[in-house]
Amino acid sequence: MHTETVDGVRHITFDRPEAKNAFTPDLAAALADEIEALDPETHDAAVLTGEGDAFSAGGDLEAMADREGDVRDYYDTVEETFGRLAEAAMESRVPLVARVNGDAIGAGLAVVALCDFAYAVPDARFSCAFVRVGLVPDTGGSFLLPRLVGLRDAKRLAFTAEFVDAGDAADLGLVNEALPESDLDAALDDLLDTLRAHPTRTIGMIRQALHDNLGREFGDAIDHETLVQSHAQDTAEHEEGVAAFLEGREPEF
Repeated sequence: MHTETVDGVRHITFDRPEAKNAFTPDLAAALADEIEALDPETHDAAVLTGEGDAFSAGGDLEAMADREGDVRDYYDTVEETFGRLAEAAMESRVPLVARVNGDAIGAGLAVVALCDFAYAVPDARFSCAFVRVGLVPDTGGSFLLPRLVGLRDAKRLAFTAEFVDAGDAADLGLVNEALPESDLDAALDDLLDTLRAHPTRTIGMIRQALHDNLGREFGDAIDHETLVQSHAQDTAEHEEGVAAFLEGREPEF
């Protein structure tokens, strides 16, 4: 995996093209490290993509074949790697953007689902492939898929492991849009410009409220929303936004 920061955007690229950017436990943990290190004071967004012609083929089957242990060992490994990656992505205070340059399979599909925005090339394919190797969706997949595409379609994707193309993925809500590669980066640039124009700290608080309230009952959700809003009202970003509006100028975040 290689990374760089350009104009406030952290670019994270999976660089195992010979393995279709499949995730080993070590790579999943390294990606969790990267996401946990994102700082709204430094980063406006993070863009995740793959080297070569795949976003990610999911979990590395060779690494799975070499592992030893029992259920407790497997639990600890998944919790510390793919589980930690899902938690880092859900708790990030910086928006995550998936640039889906090719197939997103298994854990690769789950990483796309964890991102706030996802744009895909038309020939990218998506599959919740866990069942093909006798596994259940992880990396947050069992939590997010029903919320993104609905329970019935989540069951269809998870039970059958069928491939869907980028256009169908957009219709399902797995990605925002499928675009020719020549247009993909222009669309991402427009999105990143929009994110840069808004206060990243506030976006992080919005993200927190939306994610934290996914599993709450309405009354509890309103209480939590009110708590987050009270903290937002006590920020320099809110003060600047109100001042700019009253003075008829663009805010300087």
